[in-house]
Amino acid sequence: MLRRLVAGLAAIVLVAEAAVLVLVHVVLGKTTENQAMSIAGSDPDVMSKATYGLGAGMGAFLLLCAVFTAVAAIRDRSPGRFARVVLVGAAVTHAVLGILTVVLVGWAAFATMMLILCLLVLTLTLFDAGRPAVEDAKPGRPGDLGGLKPTSP
Repeated sequence: MLRRLVAGLAAIVLVAEAAVLVLVHVVLGKTTENQAMSIAGSDPDVMSKATYGLGAGMGAFLLLCAVFTAVAAIRDRSPGRFARVVLVGAAVTHAVLGILTVVLVGWAAFATMMLILCLLVLTLTLFDAGRPAVEDAKPGRPGDLGGLKPTSP
C-alpha cells in the first residue's frame, strides 16, 4: 500500500514539476526573444529557440519519469531495468540541482527538490526488483516466508 502511494504521489509531483519547468522556459524564451542585444556575440534568436528546446526536453524527461512511476504504482511492481536507470538519473539530477538551488534560489526551492528526490528514491527502494510483492507471494509450506530468504545457511 505504501509503495503504491509513494509511486503515485511521485508521478503527480513529477507531472507538476514538468509543467512548471516548461512554463519557466517559455517565459525565459520569450524574454530572450524580445531583447535586442546579444550576450558575448550570441544570437538572441538562437538562444530563445535553445531555451524552448531545453524546456521541452526537460518536460518530456520528467513526464517519462512520471509515466514509469505511475505504471509502477498501478501494477504494484518494481519498474523495469530501463525505467530504473531513467529514475536513478532523475534522482541524481534532482540531488545536483538541489545543491545549486539552495545557493541560487533559496531554501524553499531546496526543500522542494529534496522532496522530489526522496519520492524518487523511495519509489526505487520500496519495490524489490525482480520479486513479487510479499502480499502477492502465495503462502505455501509452513515456514515459507513469502519470497524472503534467511541470512544464515
